[in-house]
Amino acid sequence: MSDLKEDYLSNNSNPPNNNYPPNNNYPPINNYYNGPQPNLPNATAVLVLGIIALVSSFCYGIGGLICGIIALVLASKDMKLYQEFPDNYAPTSYSSLTSGRVCAIIGLCIAGIWVLFYIIVFGALLTAGAAGSSGRF
Repeated sequence: MSDLKEDYLSNNSNPPNNNYPPNNNYPPINNYYNGPQPNLPNATAVLVLGIIALVSSFCYGIGGLICGIIALVLASKDMKLYQEFPDNYAPTSYSSLTSGRVCAIIGLCIAGIWVLFYIIVFGALLTAGAAGSSGRF
């Protein structure tokens, strides 16, 4: 049996690589065989929703709340995916994901302030209307 091993090693200068795939993860996609790295699945959607949340947060706030929450949920899924396999995805898509997440957070904060303002104003109007309709003149 040792003669077969010595014969194999003498004929093959490179023994087989037993460490593939590395760290029991999927092999990295970015190598010279496969071309460029793909983008994260929802990076563009998060960026668009974050910008929409930021812009629509100034218009009554409801659209900003909805788009901001959706963008943050999608961003958290993609961030987990990127942190698990960072070599499989393009760094530019991660930066656009981060930009969309920041826009979503800012839009969510502004929309939350508007919604809180509307609750306070309409609550005050309802309270003043209820006190004014008590029947006294």
